Amino acid sequence: MTATTIAPTRPTHPREPGRGRVFAAVVRSEWTKIRSVRSTMWTLLAAVGVAIGFGALVAATQVNAWDDLEPAERLMFDPTSFSLSGLFLAQMAVGVLGVLLITSEYATGQIRATFGATPQRLTVLAAKATTFVAVVLVVGLVISFSAFGIGQAIFSGKGIGTSLGEPGVLRAVAGGGLYLAAVGILGLGLGTVVRRSAGAIASLVGVLLVLPIVTSFLPASWNANVAKFFPAQAGMQVFRVGPDPTALAPWAGFTVLVAYAAVALAVGGLLLTRRDA
Repeated sequence: MTATTIAPTRPTHPREPGRGRVFAAVVRSEWTKIRSVRSTMWTLLAAVGVAIGFGALVAATQVNAWDDLEPAERLMFDPTSFSLSGLFLAQMAVGVLGVLLITSEYATGQIRATFGATPQRLTVLAAKATTFVAVVLVVGLVISFSAFGIGQAIFSGKGIGTSLGEPGVLRAVAGGGLYLAAVGILGLGLGTVVRRSAGAIASLVGVLLVLPIVTSFLPASWNANVAKFFPAQAGMQVFRVGPDPTALAPWAGFTVLVAYAAVALAVGGLLLTRRDA
């Protein structure tokens, strides 16, 4: 009589999804959140309206003042920057939206459900940043190219407009969209650090608007050397064509802004993993 030997079977475990699949799923979840919240749409529409409307107003004002400009002022005339001047106002709408992208979840307690579904908190933050950058970059490019086109249509009445084929113009117009995306990530980073909407928005306003005003009271030589490294002053060079000897080069300035945003997001991610939801 022979005994039958049965090989031991290994316990089977459900295969865990890969990191890429988890990240893709979280990105889809964040996209659903963004497009399902009405405030997102209205905030982005406000940014579009403010940027294009203010840029058109500035262009019309410059056309009316053209005949009174001195020859030296005409040489420094930058029709591209005037068309994109509304980005200075649109940045606040985009930055605040970046703040609210995460602070609103803390305010409602939804952040606990988010982390319960996806315990990898850095994955959640990365998905939020990726989704938000994609949305803001598309909207920002629409804003920038639309404002440029309308502004140049106004300037054409005086024959003082420019085109995308001129040196530095395409970089400046595309840079407007990049600038808004970077400001949005700065807002998301500050929101992650502070976790409260009011405090994070106040921090954003302070960094972008108040800090340059405060430093204007410093001696002129100090102010000139320090102010060009502030986020807004540095980043705005990417959508300007006319050279400014007191400012950073366009891409160097944009890199400084991206560095601020990256540091804010990194600090926020570090605190996210160490604090309770």
